[in-house]
Amino acid sequence: MTPPSAPQAEPDELTLAGEFAEAAREQWQELVAGVLRKSNAVPEGFDESVESLLSTRTYDGVTLAPLYTAEDTAPPAGFPGLPPFTRGGRPEGNVAGGWDVRQRHADPDPAATAKAVLSDLENGVTSLWLVLGGSGLPIASLGDVLSEVYLDLAPVTLEAGADFRAAAGELLRVHTDKGIPASEVKGNLGADPIGLHARTGSGADLLGDAAALAADTARHPLLRAITVDGTPYHRAGGSDAEELGAALASGVAYLRALTEAGLDVDTAAARLEFRYAATADQFLTIAKLRAARRLWARVAEVSGISAGAAAQRQHAVGSPAMQTRRDPWVNMLRSTLACFGAGVGGADAVTVLPFDAALGLPDAFARRIARNTQSVLLEESKLAGVIDPAGGSWYVERLSDELARAAWSWFTEIERAGGIVAALDSGLVGDRLAATWAARSANLATRADAITGVSEFPNLAEKAVVRTPEPVEPGGGLPAVRYAEAYEELRDRSDRVLAETGARPRVFLATLGPVAAHNARAGFAANLFQAGGVETVTGGVISDAETAAARFAESGATIACLCGSDRSYTELAGPVIEALRGDATRLLLAGKPSDEHLRSGVDDFVFTGCDALTVLRTTLETLGVPA
Repeated sequence: MTPPSAPQAEPDELTLAGEFAEAAREQWQELVAGVLRKSNAVPEGFDESVESLLSTRTYDGVTLAPLYTAEDTAPPAGFPGLPPFTRGGRPEGNVAGGWDVRQRHADPDPAATAKAVLSDLENGVTSLWLVLGGSGLPIASLGDVLSEVYLDLAPVTLEAGADFRAAAGELLRVHTDKGIPASEVKGNLGADPIGLHARTGSGADLLGDAAALAADTARHPLLRAITVDGTPYHRAGGSDAEELGAALASGVAYLRALTEAGLDVDTAAARLEFRYAATADQFLTIAKLRAARRLWARVAEVSGISAGAAAQRQHAVGSPAMQTRRDPWVNMLRSTLACFGAGVGGADAVTVLPFDAALGLPDAFARRIARNTQSVLLEESKLAGVIDPAGGSWYVERLSDELARAAWSWFTEIERAGGIVAALDSGLVGDRLAATWAARSANLATRADAITGVSEFPNLAEKAVVRTPEPVEPGGGLPAVRYAEAYEELRDRSDRVLAETGARPRVFLATLGPVAAHNARAGFAANLFQAGGVETVTGGVISDAETAAARFAESGATIACLCGSDRSYTELAGPVIEALRGDATRLLLAGKPSDEHLRSGVDDFVFTGCDALTVLRTTLETLGVPA
């Protein structure tokens, strides 16, 4: 009988995949190069690393590599709740109760807002964000709006523009009337004259008033007085590092003002709450929030703020710039990714914008979906159940570090220019953001930055979603852009033609050869034209010039786009172009530009990477569609 083998000792450290031979980076590179060569993705004579073909660059110049290993080092991230706070501002993170689910309300009708507020609070929302003064709620109505709200359980954040002192006084009066002691008053009074200055070009003169408000309310230890808002820089088309650097410079300006008003640095820091945009790029959102805490920790260190007061409190709000008016249902998916990134990134409070926010005042269904998005991620996905789940990822750690460095460089440039207000007034900030917006616009035009439901996979038959317009925000400062606006303007032009004539602008797709030969390019062309509201009429299987001419005439179109394989172009493009040239006001071809086809009479080409917006605008102009 064979004696049982002696039990093996447990290893001191578990080595994952330890039974496999160690793989070298060079092996991976060789395998990837082989795949790329087979797919003809390696240009002839290319002598750089194949990784460069798979890498992308952010608008901050950060290279996103296809592979990260332990060799991609970053500074130690530390521990949650301890400087530099990269891994979170509190040791326990959001594990105990999740993050603060904050809903925004901007309806100027007090009765409607009061009803919406109660519905939100009864169904998962834990704090309120109220827009007051100017085009928002009347400040005097605040008591009525909050009459049935338990403010000790549901804190309120205000946004009142230049009226922040009056709004703060009214909110504190409501707390007093409800018998809530100063030691238990929570929320944020929302004074933000620098953010107001960024949006409107005026308001910086109220910085002293904001500091005085913070000093006057310092006896409320749980109440924030100042919002350090980074979203105006994001909404102007800026990059993540530009938003971070501008927000950091704003935070420093507030810190100076509050200490000059008599507050010690710890108390001053505790009066601030930072607001950032969360986008559908989940990893950049995660890295941005982690980098923001690290950056503020450095400011706290040099300012003498104690470790107990140095953690940055963060409010992440879904990006208004990424919201679309066309196919707004897709905004639900964008917002889910943004919320995921904000939660994983460690935000203390999160606002998911309703999917119809770009159209006007959200309805009850949209607010319900917005709050339930957070409830699903918190209650069902248990997203807050792990502290900094992205921590230790070579990719996330490296990205957080590079983003922090880019933001710090921008912050120091702003400081050298005299601070954020001076940099806004001189045009330094505006010019920098405009350059980034121009680069982003170029990528949107070529659809390198795709917008699902708008620039990609549009639905011309979609029923328009109509909402009551939200009161217009005051302008005059940095612009507020949306990524989809150029395509949506073209769709609006098409809609007007449809309403006036009963038909949309149209282009005939001369589909050459059998379906297998023309289907790919015809689908590409149809997708492109429909992104601008141009209906496409497919010619079916076209095997000769006579058929092409007959079906073009039947289509009622005056512009034609040839779609086929390279082989079908060689056999049919010349005769078809000749047959259509007399009747077509413009001829296009789906494929890379070719001197041969230009000589044959083609006016333009549509292909992956072409300037789709220019093609669409030219098409509408040729068809006589008014701007």
